[in-house]
Amino acid sequence: MNSTAPRSDITIYHNNRCSNSRGALALLREHGIEPTIVDYIAEPLTQAQLQALVQRLGVPVGELLRSKEAVYGELGLGGAQVTDAQRIAAVAAHPVLLNRPIVVTPKGAALCRPPEKVLALI
Repeated sequence: MNSTAPRSDITIYHNNRCSNSRGALALLREHGIEPTIVDYIAEPLTQAQLQALVQRLGVPVGELLRSKEAVYGELGLGGAQVTDAQRIAAVAAHPVLLNRPIVVTPKGAALCRPPEKVLALI
C-alpha cells in the first residue's frame, strides 16, 4: 500500500450511507490512494461549488440529482420549467439530492455508479 496521506489531486464527494460511495472509496484505497474526502452531507456544497462540479463533469445538471429522494418530488425538480440554476440551488439547500459518489482526479471527473467507474479515473 502506498502512502495513506490524503491526495489533494483526487477528491471523492462521499456519503458514507451510500453503498456505491463506500465501494468507490474502497476501490481507491485498494489502489493505494487515499483521496480527499468531501462529506457533502455534513458540509453542503455552495451553489458556486456545485456549478463548478457540474462544469467539470460535463453532464446536464439533472443527471446529478437523485430523483428518488422525496424532496425531489416535493420541489417539483423534474419539471421541464425548472432551470439548472433552480436545481443547483435545491441541491445546495438539500445535499441529499446530489447523486454520488463523484470522483475528481487529474484524468477527469465522473459520477461513479457503479463504483468500478472510478478505475478509469486513476
